[in-house]
Amino acid sequence: MFHVKPEVADALTTGRPVVALESTLISHGLAYPINLEIARELEEIVRSEAAVPATIAILDGKPQIGLRDASLERLARGSNIKKVSRRDIPVVAAFRLDGATTVAATMYLAHKAGIRVFATGGIGGVHREHPFDVSADLPELAQTPVIVTCAGAKSLLDLSLTLEWLETHGVTVLGYGTDDFPAFYSRTSGLPVDARVDTPEDVKRVWFAKQEIGLAGGLLVAVPVSADAALVASEAELAIQAALDAADLQGITGKAVTPFVLARVAHQTKGRSVQANLALLRNNARVAARIAVSLAEA
Repeated sequence: MFHVKPEVADALTTGRPVVALESTLISHGLAYPINLEIARELEEIVRSEAAVPATIAILDGKPQIGLRDASLERLARGSNIKKVSRRDIPVVAAFRLDGATTVAATMYLAHKAGIRVFATGGIGGVHREHPFDVSADLPELAQTPVIVTCAGAKSLLDLSLTLEWLETHGVTVLGYGTDDFPAFYSRTSGLPVDARVDTPEDVKRVWFAKQEIGLAGGLLVAVPVSADAALVASEAELAIQAALDAADLQGITGKAVTPFVLARVAHQTKGRSVQANLALLRNNARVAARIAVSLAEA
């Protein structure tokens, strides 16, 4: 069922560190050619830290664990790439479609392939003013044993309710070099994490303790965007709220909300939100690779 890139298969067989990377940011998160450039760059960052990258997607209905460059370009240029969460995997597989995997789908497929660490931008969460609207990323974190590095949850969400959901369902949230939960474009949300860690070895200790105790689910490692690329929290919030109001006025709902809001925020911040997004993606990939290396050395 799976197609595992030979480089990734060899690393998994020999116990070398592997980092999963999602593909939704390529097909649905960023415009061409920036999407292709950052997809390639994230893989190179992982390699530079002595780990093996495994960008995950579904092509012609078959889950791909690691992609060739031609496949990255196919996702970056494609106009009919499905956005695939966990529930969508069987449909895309059955009808042999192309799909870019979200956090939830990437976590699921990474775990099935034996990958323990996954780097993304920001996770989904509980939507503002719609607490019943919970991203599939959250229950995936509660049930799938993968370490996820991110810059917090996407800022268009209700971060407080998202953290409450994670607490209720037993997902430990670590702040990497911070006591505060990052707010994607901004370094802090004013909300505390469960515990602070400062090194990959700290993350490894928590992960192994979790495994030994027999607790299910993943581990969320929240990494603040670099200070030089971060947006001031008040500026980011103003742009996000204006974009959400515009989405409501235009009747935009469901999966279409996130790309719409991100595009509007980029316009309002004169592209600085995009630069923050790219910076946090690079940072998260680097931290994930270092965690994967630490795990492999155990």
